[in-house]
Amino acid sequence: MSAPRTEEQPSRLGERQPLVARGPRGPRLWRRTAAAAVLLVEMLERAAFFGVTSNLVLYLNSLNFNWDGEHASRATLLFLGASYLLAPVGGWLADVYLGRFLAISLSLLLYLAASGLLLTTITDDGRRSFCGEMPQLPLEPACPSPNCRGSWSSPYCATTLYLVLLLLALAASSVRSNLTSFGADQVMDLGHDATRRFFNWFYWSINLGAILSLLVVAFIEQNISFLWGYSIIVGLVGLAFFIFLFATPVFITKPPTGSQVSSMLKLAFRSCCPCRRPSSRSSEGAHLLLDQRSNQPGPSPQEDMANFQVLVKILPVMVTLVPYWMVYFQMQSTYVLQGLHLHIPNIFRINPNISLSLRSESSNYRIPEAWLLLANVAVILILVPVKDRLIDPLLLRCKLLPSALQKMALGMFFGFTSIIVAGVLEQERLRYVTANQTVPQLIGKDLYYAAPLSIWWQIPQYLLIGISEIFASIAGLEFAYSEAPRSMQGAIMGIFFCLSGVGSLLGSGLVALLSFPGGWMYCPKDFGNINNCRMDLYFFLLAGIQAVTAVLFLWIAGRYERTRQDSASQSSASRIRG
Repeated sequence: MSAPRTEEQPSRLGERQPLVARGPRGPRLWRRTAAAAVLLVEMLERAAFFGVTSNLVLYLNSLNFNWDGEHASRATLLFLGASYLLAPVGGWLADVYLGRFLAISLSLLLYLAASGLLLTTITDDGRRSFCGEMPQLPLEPACPSPNCRGSWSSPYCATTLYLVLLLLALAASSVRSNLTSFGADQVMDLGHDATRRFFNWFYWSINLGAILSLLVVAFIEQNISFLWGYSIIVGLVGLAFFIFLFATPVFITKPPTGSQVSSMLKLAFRSCCPCRRPSSRSSEGAHLLLDQRSNQPGPSPQEDMANFQVLVKILPVMVTLVPYWMVYFQMQSTYVLQGLHLHIPNIFRINPNISLSLRSESSNYRIPEAWLLLANVAVILILVPVKDRLIDPLLLRCKLLPSALQKMALGMFFGFTSIIVAGVLEQERLRYVTANQTVPQLIGKDLYYAAPLSIWWQIPQYLLIGISEIFASIAGLEFAYSEAPRSMQGAIMGIFFCLSGVGSLLGSGLVALLSFPGGWMYCPKDFGNINNCRMDLYFFLLAGIQAVTAVLFLWIAGRYERTRQDSASQSSASRIRG
């Protein structure tokens, strides 16, 4: 048995310890400082990310681009999906070639460049240089009448914007996949409790960044200027990059250790094609697996096979969570689009005695629609510590604490109820539209025809999706981390994030499919208004997909639990016989 790794025992080849750790309290103090720097970088990066996603639909609906509602929602879902789907790419590059420190540094640099390009598209000169001139066609405001028709079918500046969003997604996904484990590396030798506390604070840093972005950046983008809002985003990313480089002397950095991706692909290919697995070549296959490691230590071929078998058992559980992610990401796309067509109150009360020009200027300062996401963030910040400190200990004492799989099923239920509530609200909104009882509503510089229903009616669906996240998302991470073999935890966590991105992309694809002529989301060139769409039916379709896959999930989870219990019983019997 190999000796346990200690502080005095040198780290693996190429690992660098903090340059400033000196004195009896040096290692502990500077590792905590390194962890704090990682938390600050994560908070700033998440604030920048939410600054882009929270009002991306509104930005694409603006007069600068005049994208219609389904195109704007689809672009947002694609961006969110790519920011998760590309997570394994950054993790793989760090594992095989760059190491986590260099991968994070380059990702933040790419983040800064891409956010700068997005900022450039706001200015007239920047749009003309990247996209050319907007077609000179009339820009009459939208109307709720079924006879409304737009003027062109291709979204203006789509190629440039999709490329910029793809670069942003690649940078954000690489930071997400590497910064978590890099921060854990800083405190790993301080004990399990220090690692657990780091993850708790890491989760809070994400939500604090979201609050900062939604309260400040989203307000500025909607009510003042996207130019100022996106300038703040560039500043946040630049500050995160500076802090990360400034803290370099206190970081523990580790070299790339290799990846098991190629080994898993070979084993999957051999499993799918048994005719290509003659026994005479088994030793050759084992030799190939060993050769992939080069000089890096890693699992043996036997461990690879055991890990592959575990992956085959875990993957169906995680795949059935994909429809939940289709529902989850609606809160940053179609939920936003729905909110823009509900009555949004003014922040400042309008004095009837002031002039008409000043009155219209004052009425332009409305509650940012993106502030509805604060309901999701608030319920997480409040319920997570309550659940951790009060509810879970109580359930544990009563022997009623649900397993991770049971929590995931409960999260699916709350996601289902959220999308049902959104569909019912949309049906009610469309009743006012059908009765021609809409009111014109100026948001920023763009005119929407909204139903006279308060936007606060959206709060229940945001609260429910926040509760679902506590159970489905956090428990899903817990399941993926705890059930994965130690040598594959990073790979399986990457798969978990990747599948969540698949859910967002499938939601975007479903919107695109329903946007063809005759589809529920077909609102021909309405300049952002959805009053001719049947988005309520889209919500109910998502609810039906979620319900069917939840039943499938319960069956797969029950089978998984029985298999695990049988394996545990066989292990106990073997120990007794031994």
